[in-house]
Amino acid sequence: MQTLNDVHQQFAEYFAVPDLKPYAWLLSKKLGEGHICLHLDKIGELPATLPAGYSLPSPGAGRLKNSPLVATNGRDDAPFVLSGNRLYLQRYFRYETLFLDRMYAFLDTEKSLLPERLALLEKHTDLIGQLFAPPAETVAGDETTDWQLAAAITGVLNNFTIITGGPGTGKTTTVAKILSILYATEPSLKVALAAPTGKAAARMAESLRHTKLELNPSTIHRLLKWERDTPYFRHNRANPLRYDVVIIDECSMIDVALFAKLLDAIGPGTRLILLGDKDQLASVEAGSLFGDLCQSQEKMNFFSEERRLLINSFIAVKERQIPAQYTSPANNHPLFQHLVELRRSHRFTGNKGIGRFSKAVINNDVGVLESFLQPGADEQVVIDDAYDDALFEKFISGYDAFIAEPDIHTALQKMNNLRVLCAVRDGAQGLYAVNKRIEKYLHDKKRIKVNAAFYENRPVILTRNYYEHGLFNGDTGIIRPDAHGQLMAWFEDSSGQLKQVLPGYLTDAETVFAMTIHKSQGSEFNEVLVVLPKQTDTALLTRELLYTAVTRARQKVYVQASEAGVLMAAQRFVERASGIAYRLGANESGTFSTI
Repeated sequence: MQTLNDVHQQFAEYFAVPDLKPYAWLLSKKLGEGHICLHLDKIGELPATLPAGYSLPSPGAGRLKNSPLVATNGRDDAPFVLSGNRLYLQRYFRYETLFLDRMYAFLDTEKSLLPERLALLEKHTDLIGQLFAPPAETVAGDETTDWQLAAAITGVLNNFTIITGGPGTGKTTTVAKILSILYATEPSLKVALAAPTGKAAARMAESLRHTKLELNPSTIHRLLKWERDTPYFRHNRANPLRYDVVIIDECSMIDVALFAKLLDAIGPGTRLILLGDKDQLASVEAGSLFGDLCQSQEKMNFFSEERRLLINSFIAVKERQIPAQYTSPANNHPLFQHLVELRRSHRFTGNKGIGRFSKAVINNDVGVLESFLQPGADEQVVIDDAYDDALFEKFISGYDAFIAEPDIHTALQKMNNLRVLCAVRDGAQGLYAVNKRIEKYLHDKKRIKVNAAFYENRPVILTRNYYEHGLFNGDTGIIRPDAHGQLMAWFEDSSGQLKQVLPGYLTDAETVFAMTIHKSQGSEFNEVLVVLPKQTDTALLTRELLYTAVTRARQKVYVQASEAGVLMAAQRFVERASGIAYRLGANESGTFSTI
């Protein structure tokens, strides 16, 4: 019997239909790359070479419609679904359909509530004016428009709202102001805040600490109450969450399966607000649903003339009002007036430093990128194409600050002032080699003593959830002795309090002097050193990856990469196949009672 080493071929061979096998192989391969379907019109563009004995039949995908294993309506038990010109596994088609089905329920429910909500806004004109007082400084160009206020009005009026924007544009601040308006009318409002990882939830909590809102964000799994050792949650359509408002941060990190289960657990009468940066990396698992939603319309921030005038009635300064050019007289897209992009960064300016560089990366602006490659071109962004050892060692010597700090709480904060970020795990510039390199340097300098798996001052990151300890995938901590000299793993919870756990209980933890760029999502550091692999043909090197990496830094970023590596990364972009944009444009969903 022949042994197959190709897992995608093993999958395809399970189906005894010769014409289906090559499509099953391609679909399985695309799922492994993060796509949720196979775009049949683009098969000719795929670089993949089919296994021996496989060939795409002529006249092509037409034969799939007649296969007993392929459904065309998604409502029977066939393992595959053909929707338009996209081939899905049944499960992923159902996830996508369920998400759309629930989203349309939100949109339908809010229509009858609009008159009441408009009256609510009119009663709180003074409060809105106080919350959105004009800033002391002004920024030239399009950024003068008060998109935060536009997003807040949108969030109050709608049951389904998407707020996107880059670092420092005020997504969490806007949400706090939305809640201030809602709490003014209903003090007993029940609100849930969540994010896909513990670290992202902690960052959300940190952003809200300066407000008067007593809210404690959690992970999505904790919010939905994951049932251990199953793919299911306690909260679903039959047992929905009992909240008036649900707000989810870092939505670009959420895969299609979790997104579907999240929406399935929220009643259509609840306000749902999704936050995220559409330009960041997509989820590790299949799907890029948040990005798909943001890109489903040709242009964002367009409103009907009536809605534009309503929003402007709350903006006293004319220069901050929405210009007439953002009026769309006739727009039947389901998400019209439900998606707002925040465009004014309070952390970066667009004409220099990290703000200018990250914008050039995401827009593949070769001229601007090349200007940053010149020595001494910018104080905030340093490109080191020589992979200089001295620069690397000077940066990692900054870890001395947390190692020398006796107070554990302060040490954790200092540990998170800087971080080395790697694009890949393997190879000379990969995560494992870089962490070993940092450990050796600090050990040789007698800053640390690497004498055990969990040595004193080892920084660690969890790679799975530990619900029994209240710790989650992505949480970072430090190994330090307690008052009795026992080495413990110390973490900071979302309220800023310390918690300690015996390291032996944390079997899935890695050293985190360096971390992957994927794991860094939801985190921020004062300074960041990005190490890209010298092999520029690495498929992972994309504009989304580099953008995510450099925007983790608040103050300064160093990038160890060749000129070709930077330019190649900005040239590549992630394009995951899904049917979201197509089905939204066609106002198509479907109805399933369960996932």
